[in-house]
Amino acid sequence: MPVATGLHQDRPKGDGVVVKTVAKPMGNTMASLRKEAATCRRCDLWRNATRTVFGAGPAKAKLVLVGEQPGDQEDLAGQPFVGPAGRLLDVLLQEAGVDRKAAYVTNAVKHFKFEPRGKRRLHSKPNAGEVRACRWWLDRELGTIKPKMTVALGATAARSLLGKAMPIMKMRGQVVDRDDGLPVFLTVHPSFLLRLRDRDQAQAERARFLADMKQVARLLKAGA
Repeated sequence: MPVATGLHQDRPKGDGVVVKTVAKPMGNTMASLRKEAATCRRCDLWRNATRTVFGAGPAKAKLVLVGEQPGDQEDLAGQPFVGPAGRLLDVLLQEAGVDRKAAYVTNAVKHFKFEPRGKRRLHSKPNAGEVRACRWWLDRELGTIKPKMTVALGATAARSLLGKAMPIMKMRGQVVDRDDGLPVFLTVHPSFLLRLRDRDQAQAERARFLADMKQVARLLKAGA
């Protein structure tokens, strides 16, 4: 029986140890990737999450925005960037002149990682192993879409896109090319803006993020 890409199959080793194997890709369209990712077992995050939250947007988008992971609302809805941070991103992209509907949005990690606190599920940052396991999907999204430019929204997204840790606050606003030549614009995740409690700092960071998105718009217009 054919097995979807990303599924781990357990098979016994000679000494009784169970090892995991991964099936080969079954297709290269966004529809096939999304279907395959729905049963992903590349790491253990699927065990507690409601579902895989794959990327969304045009299959041939010029711009791909990459976040960290789906949050509580995204996990329940099955769509990326539909929570508070996603709504803020929509507003700022519109203000910056970036066509949100023409962009593809996804996350470095496709399952919601959280810690239960009573009835609440609090966000927990993915570790390097989880990011590395899920990069397999992100690379296939990018390979299928073939965008002109990507935006790394935060450190986890930058690690996934570039394969190494990047000092986001220090390099914010800069463009770094991946090994395949794809430009990656570095900035913070919009959830960073929502966590700021000081009003003046929040306004300043909002303006700075808006300036980042305006720079992305200029780079896209110039052909990245």
